[in-house]
Amino acid sequence: MSITNLWLKNAHQKHRDTVLEKTDRDGLSVRVSRKGKIVFQYRFRYHGKAARMDLGAYPVMSLKEAREEVVSRRKQLEEGHDPRVRREVEKRAVQGQHTNETLLRLWHEKYVVINKVGADEILCSFERYVFPEIGDLPADDTTTHAWMGLLESVRDASPSIASRLLTNVRQCHKWARRWGYMSQEPVANMTARADLNIHKNKDSGRAFTDRELWVVWHATERSRLAARSKLFVKLTLFFGCRPGELRTAAVSEFDFENKVWEIPPERHKTGQKTKRPLRRPLIDEVIPWIEEAMALSMNPRMLFSGESKPTELGDRSTVSFHRSILNAAERQLNAPLPGMCLYDLRKTARTNWSSLGPPHVCEVMLGHSLPGVWQVYDRYDYLEEQAEVYRRWWDRLMQIVSAKTPPTP
Repeated sequence: MSITNLWLKNAHQKHRDTVLEKTDRDGLSVRVSRKGKIVFQYRFRYHGKAARMDLGAYPVMSLKEAREEVVSRRKQLEEGHDPRVRREVEKRAVQGQHTNETLLRLWHEKYVVINKVGADEILCSFERYVFPEIGDLPADDTTTHAWMGLLESVRDASPSIASRLLTNVRQCHKWARRWGYMSQEPVANMTARADLNIHKNKDSGRAFTDRELWVVWHATERSRLAARSKLFVKLTLFFGCRPGELRTAAVSEFDFENKVWEIPPERHKTGQKTKRPLRRPLIDEVIPWIEEAMALSMNPRMLFSGESKPTELGDRSTVSFHRSILNAAERQLNAPLPGMCLYDLRKTARTNWSSLGPPHVCEVMLGHSLPGVWQVYDRYDYLEEQAEVYRRWWDRLMQIVSAKTPPTP
């Protein structure tokens, strides 16, 4: 006689003297312990030998679910699989499933640190925006809708961060699927432009006029920034470097004897592709600034350190520098600088260099790759040519900022 829901209900948690086994159909049976625990089992023959496997306990698994499970296991058996092995594989897959946090951290460790510049900033953005919201959700079960909700909330506060998050999550999922950590890529077809309505402005930022440059310089001097932070701003303006290249610069990168600042491949943007260091000359005029920065650093190995700890100067710290400059410009110089950011210093330097040296030398100074096959065959570092442009840039810069009043427009 088949098992019924009423029979299961009556037998559940009823103490008895012996273990009871009752069959249903298609190999399904139940085993009732002396304490009344009911377990559904599937009986079958594999390679001519009798076998059985537990399916689940009642009432967590219903009679209907047990019968459906038997049908699924019978299909595996007919395909030549051992249902017990398949069950174990499925169990281990669930146990080994990554959450969004564990997967993103694994990708960061195995891929980002090795292959991408700014690995610390990437992890920091995950820790700030992703982990608190959906970090504990299974990565393979997190829907496109869930990711969309997260990215939209980040976009409302900072479109650029949302765009970078989407790019990195998409790359992580592609890597994870390739390595078997995920079976799907929920944000694979999502784009910042079409789905988040983020439009990248290629003309974002600006190059300061001579008058604005005078204001930036003197606002920096009068701001509440620490001395080391003021040096950071000035060196960024002079070298035209990416702020991150200076922020994470090691003391060992500066060779005062040969007058060269050599940034290893893993620390600059094009190094991932070229595998070559980025070399910039150190002219005599700028060396005292670098020596002063070293003296002020709380970490003997780093050019710049945190304000109160001997740790690397954080990205969040430098991002806030422009606010102090803006406040000083408006309150002390009565010269507002709306929309100013540190990256404008790099654009200002490059714009000035255009009248001081050849275009290809200026591009090398920025840390850009030369166009086309030029970069393949031209391995010259242009150190002497760079130094000449830097000297001219120093003279122009000092002429602008040494004036007692800002230049007339």
